[in-house]
Parts: sequence; structure tokens; C-alpha cells
Amino acid sequence: METQTLSYPIGEYQPPESISAGQKQEWINTLEHAPAKLKQAVREMSDSQLDTPYREGGWTVRQVVHHLADSHMNSYIRFKLSLTEDEPEIRPYDEKGWADLHDSKTAACGDTLELLTILHRRWAALLRSMTEAQFKRTFFHPVSKETVTLEQALGLYVWHSEHHIAHITELSRRMDWHFS
Repeated sequence: METQTLSYPIGEYQPPESISAGQKQEWINTLEHAPAKLKQAVREMSDSQLDTPYREGGWTVRQVVHHLADSHMNSYIRFKLSLTEDEPEIRPYDEKGWADLHDSKTAACGDTLELLTILHRRWAALLRSMTEAQFKRTFFHPVSKETVTLEQALGLYVWHSEHHIAHITELSRRMDWHFS
């Protein structure tokens, strides 16, 4: 299978030109339910399967699960900073370095799945409380040198959730792993 397809099983992120209130509500619902989809995707995997990379040179399923928690905790904090500060400059982190840490490579996924479930529930509650003006608040990303609105960030993290869940489900399909 082509490397681009393995790397981006749902395609690369394409931000919409405009974001409606209905689109935001759909994204919030998707984000809130992403941990359940992830839990379903890994629920019957053995340690051997969890330690299988989703593509050659890629992270293992276990690392992907832990990465989602790491990334989404950072994003949740960026939302909070943006809601309480004027265009904060966010602090990037070394996601590849974090994925290579011992806990990301070896820890059981159960606690991380619970963390994600609670985090996404809390994040969805925050998002549902936000006004249109709050969704227009911004943060500055010093690596990309971009100013990002919170509604843009929401769309990106919904895609991010679906993107990594697809890494796992597509690997299961390719490996012909059948779960009851």
C-alpha cells in the first residue's frame, strides 16, 4: 500500500473556508465520542498487536493511543489559555520525543483510554459553553508562525482524532485481525 495512504488514511487535513455553528456542534460531538471509537478499535488487541507499527517506520498502536492523550491534553490547555489570555504564544512539544519515552512504548492502554474519555468529556463541556466570539479567540504557534482561531483548532483536533483512529482500524483491516 502506498506510504501516503498509510500515513494519511483519511487524507491530509483540509481546513474549511468557513465554519458554521452547526459544523462546530458536529465537531464537538465527534470529539466527545472519539475516545469510545478508539477504545473500540483497540479493545481486543493483544500486547503483540498493540506493539505493531501502523506502517513501516511508524508508531505502534500503543504509541498512537498514548500520543492522542499527550496531544489532546496539550490542545485542551491551549484552548484554556486562549480563553483567558490575549493571543497567547503556545508552547510546542516534541511529539516524536514524547512517543519515544518508555511509558509511551510500554504502558498499558487502559488508563490512557480512561484519561482520554474524561478529557474529551470535559473538553466537550467547555466547547459547548463557548460563544461565537470565544471560538474566534486565537493563539500563536511559534513553530508554524500562524495565528489559529479556536474554531480552526477544533476542526484540526477532530481530524487528528479520526486520523489516528484510522491508523489503527486500517492496520487491523490490513492484518486481517478479526475481533468479536
